[in-house]
Amino acid sequence: MAVIWTIAQLERNTADNGVIVAHWRCSKEETVADVTYTASSYGTCGFNPDPASPDFVPYADLTEADVLAWVYESVDKDATEAALTANIEEQKNPVTETGLPW
Repeated sequence: MAVIWTIAQLERNTADNGVIVAHWRCSKEETVADVTYTASSYGTCGFNPDPASPDFVPYADLTEADVLAWVYESVDKDATEAALTANIEEQKNPVTETGLPW
């Protein structure tokens, strides 16, 4: 399955409606022989909005795609997705186990 990026929450300045923090989530799911493996990552990105900038987008006019584009500028998208893939591979083929011998 494809990796899914979403914005979980935004924080904004009430004075100018500029977004100052985006909370993002990246998740991946893979099903093999009726077993579903999942991995996810959650993080935040901070911003310094400038209402005088021609690129400024007020809170009410934002789309998830707009904010994800900002997140991708701050986060190593490829490395995050590769880490999820590696996590799922390790779930499918664990190198350690837990438990007790008795």
